[in-house]
Amino acid sequence: MNTMATKEKLLEFLRQRQTGGIALAFSGGTDSTLLLALLRELQNEAPFPWTALTMHSIFQNEEELNGVKDTTRQWAVPLNILYLEPLSIAQVRSNPPDRCYWCKRYIFTSFCEYAASQGLQTVMDGTNTDDLKVYRPGLQALRELNIVSPLAELGIDKKTVRALAHDLQLPCANKPAAPCLATRIEYGTPLTPDIIRQTQAGEAMLRRLCSGGADVRLRRHGDLARIEVPPAMISAIANHHRDVVAALITLGFNYVTLDLEGFRSGSMDINLKQKNTEV
Repeated sequence: MNTMATKEKLLEFLRQRQTGGIALAFSGGTDSTLLLALLRELQNEAPFPWTALTMHSIFQNEEELNGVKDTTRQWAVPLNILYLEPLSIAQVRSNPPDRCYWCKRYIFTSFCEYAASQGLQTVMDGTNTDDLKVYRPGLQALRELNIVSPLAELGIDKKTVRALAHDLQLPCANKPAAPCLATRIEYGTPLTPDIIRQTQAGEAMLRRLCSGGADVRLRRHGDLARIEVPPAMISAIANHHRDVVAALITLGFNYVTLDLEGFRSGSMDINLKQKNTEV
């Protein structure tokens, strides 16, 4: 894997769009942090109008927002935070299988409107090619709004992103993905602030047990909590089962299960995949 060649491809792609100004949707994850680092490098070549745009809502926790603030402050990157309310959208609240489409459309419409108000012609995000291979209805919203996704457009996958981030000594190179909290809740379950906060609190507890550096998910099926951790950590969670159960019961769950398949990205979409393959 020639990461330096990949870097040059990305830099050239970004150079072609810098003149009109760039607003980068910045979550603090590995994908968008890599793009932010490269845009920062271009600023040293020739300054151009730019900003990092971050959405904060009930679907993200304060730790993620603080990480975004820390990175942009350390790198002297202009940051604008839009405080949005996805639950104000009926199609998000009702939590249908295409919830992500409506949520992304709401968020990125807000990003586009802000960018236009600042005279920034291009809105970018960190979608990579692996994202194109899984169920992501939000990608349709990005296409409709003409969001530029440099990683996906250049055929760059997550493995390459992490390798390049490592070569550039970015601290986020091995950072676990942190999708929005709505992905933890079974489709069809109406989303409320209480349900989201309970789920967030339960998952935060599990992350502490796993030392915070692993892919951990608390999937919610009604009043049942289904715990997903990497297979190597299943025994560690099982050894603390009394404390885990007590904490989750206190939060309002009635049943607690430990998924023996371990962590799987997109495991809430299994039924959708099965329906799509039925004859």
